[in-house]
Amino acid sequence: MADKRTCLYERHIAQGAKMVSFGGFEMPIQYTTITDEHMAVRTACGVFDVSHMGEVLVTGPEAERFVQHIFTNDIAGAEPGKIFYGMMLHPNGGTIDDLLVYKEGDERYFLVINAANIDKDYAWISQQAEAFDVVTENQSEHYGQLAVQGPKAEEVVERVLGLACKELTFYTFKTIDTDGETIIVSRTGYTGEDGFEIYGSHAFTQRCWDKLMESGEAKPCALGCRDTLRFEVGLPLYGDELTDDLSPIEAGLGMFVKVDKEEFVGKDAVARQKAEGVSRKIVGIELATKAIPRHGYDVVVGDEVVGTVTTGYNSISTGKSVCMALVKIEHAKLGTEVQVRIHKKLHPGTVIKKRFYEKNYKK
Repeated sequence: MADKRTCLYERHIAQGAKMVSFGGFEMPIQYTTITDEHMAVRTACGVFDVSHMGEVLVTGPEAERFVQHIFTNDIAGAEPGKIFYGMMLHPNGGTIDDLLVYKEGDERYFLVINAANIDKDYAWISQQAEAFDVVTENQSEHYGQLAVQGPKAEEVVERVLGLACKELTFYTFKTIDTDGETIIVSRTGYTGEDGFEIYGSHAFTQRCWDKLMESGEAKPCALGCRDTLRFEVGLPLYGDELTDDLSPIEAGLGMFVKVDKEEFVGKDAVARQKAEGVSRKIVGIELATKAIPRHGYDVVVGDEVVGTVTTGYNSISTGKSVCMALVKIEHAKLGTEVQVRIHKKLHPGTVIKKRFYEKNYKK
């Protein structure tokens, strides 16, 4: 089956982007170089086409109770305009997906899911919804989405796009009526920098992209640096640090799993993991050499393979060779000496915190 294309596909081609298949979409991996684009976001402002992401609207009298049932975080009593990060789980605690929940009102929630999981997620959400007085709508085809990220993001969104966003704090959003349509602007992102995500129609998204490109104030950035940026600040990628058979507790994301709330799918499994501990865990590893660890490489202690690299890079912001890896719990303690097998050679490394670079969010 041919990959889908976002509403900005023709613009990516016109800008000379190198395209790849990702999550069922034909997406840009880089325009200039990954390093250039990465540093633009760390130092100034970059803009990403994230229109491949999925959007699901949940409405109805039992909307809050339903979202509580499918979501690990606790949204009870939240004010409209608040955003929550969390997961949807299998009964055994494995992760169906990680997602954002936007509270528009007590009977209206907007869920943002990963592109590769849209069909899987929506089928599961629809099935779970049968027991509740709610309506679920997969609106993924209708939305374009831009992520404007970096220390200058606020002034660019305000000045170039004319969208008032100064008053938004981290993980809040507002709906704005502009250009004859209603859009969503949130202070969120996936880079470790301050920034905004803007959801609107395809035509609106195209107009915003064009304004940003004409202004020269936001560098077009692609999937290559999206991965290097999120990785440096310890943010997970579904399929690497979270999977159908990897729980958020094993991924070190227990703070987004509220086992003290009444119920949610998978609660028993993750509550047990929180109480009893887990047998494996995602950790950070810094190598003593410049060799680059990649997804799937072995982590070794003595003669034993004790884990697997989930994501690895030479960190652009720090210059160090680092990776995240899923390792047996007895080797997960900070300071543990390990080795990573890269092209048949073992390279020494040390277990460190998986946030390799400090986040710069505006609180």
